[in-house]
Amino acid sequence: MAQDKQLAIPKAAAEDAAAFELLRVWVANQSQQVTLRPGIWQEPSAWGVMLADLARNIVLVHSETDPELDTEAFLAAVLEGFDNEIESVLDEFGGEDREHEAG
Repeated sequence: MAQDKQLAIPKAAAEDAAAFELLRVWVANQSQQVTLRPGIWQEPSAWGVMLADLARNIVLVHSETDPELDTEAFLAAVLEGFDNEIESVLDEFGGEDREHEAG
């Protein structure tokens, strides 16, 4: 596999003997292909924290390549995309009706 298809390992991760890969996302066959390490956290909400940190990093990386970037608007657009897509995820796993049954 060509090296230019893979991202570099972050310097801090390369230098930390205890570091490990948590998530890998590829685009293949016009869709996301994901591998992840389950069982890292006891609380599922920790994945939400990871997603928020990931959103922050997405904005930071884009702002480094575009100093004129409106970071608030960019983050708002990321969140709008998440909100729109999460609806189909909720439908896939039972939607709001399922949540209400549990509560």
